[in-house]
Amino acid sequence: MSVDTGPRAAGGERGVAAPVAAALASAGPAKAAGRGPWRLVWDRLWARGSARFGLVTVALLVLLTALAGPLSALGGWSPDEFDRRAIDPYLGGLPIGDFGGVGTRHWLGVEPGTGRDLFARVLHGGQVSLVIAFTATAVVVVTGTLVGIAAGYFGGRTDAVLSRLVDLTMSFPSLIFMISMMSVAEDVNRILLMTLVIGMFGWPGIARVVRGQTLSLKHREYVEAAKVGGARSWRILTREILPNVSGPIIAYTTLLVPGMIATEAALSYLGVGVRPPTPSWGQMIAESISFYDTDPTYFLIPTVFLFLAVLAFTLLGDALRDILDPRGGRS
Repeated sequence: MSVDTGPRAAGGERGVAAPVAAALASAGPAKAAGRGPWRLVWDRLWARGSARFGLVTVALLVLLTALAGPLSALGGWSPDEFDRRAIDPYLGGLPIGDFGGVGTRHWLGVEPGTGRDLFARVLHGGQVSLVIAFTATAVVVVTGTLVGIAAGYFGGRTDAVLSRLVDLTMSFPSLIFMISMMSVAEDVNRILLMTLVIGMFGWPGIARVVRGQTLSLKHREYVEAAKVGGARSWRILTREILPNVSGPIIAYTTLLVPGMIATEAALSYLGVGVRPPTPSWGQMIAESISFYDTDPTYFLIPTVFLFLAVLAFTLLGDALRDILDPRGGRS
């Protein structure tokens, strides 16, 4: 979203992004007094029940996965440690006890057949899933922003070449390529490979968004004034254009994360993602299918964590889009 006031909007504060300045203006002079634009964005975000749920859930999931090691040690089990006493060898290795062996010894039960602690595995699995999702999102956002802002600002042949590259990437059968690439790769870092493969095909969407925003901004008065003043292209892009497209970028970034989490889970579910013994939510769901009838708890725990992560990021992203890019959210 863009406004005519440019980066000097909101009381003359240079560098304040136009979407944030718009949020500041929409709050009214009484509420705006004594508050910065980002504080007003936070207030509007926190006022929404769905956004509040998403924000709290995201913060909790990130905290739990970041502290996976200490929390697993507190539970008394590592994610790869077997507990043969928690499973019944005469019943095909099913957990002993109700709800998959949930109790004081194993807080979320154990994995059938091995007796590995599900609390430790789901935390470490979430750590892997979120690291891949966040890193792939960073690759997508940086690549898409650079391509979009260059295509929109320079135009001409640069725009034509980059736009055709965007079209080519979007038309490529990305899922088939991801599966085949992950299948043939052997002795490589699977987390790094998944990050690069997922990020390789995710940037065209944000590139188109940023290109459209840049096209609407590059002929504004403050941009023309910067050119007349002798400012170089790099300075114009970083000081005049980029701050004014930051709102849609932030909103789009938050909406990208749940898709990245789901993609990682899908690849791991298909057996071409993270390989055992490294856990991930998708891998755990795939392994739990065989025990769905006899031990549904094993299936439900990673599924609930995956569902909550995708839902929370989606709700948070929708709220940020409505606040920072209202016109783009309605288009």
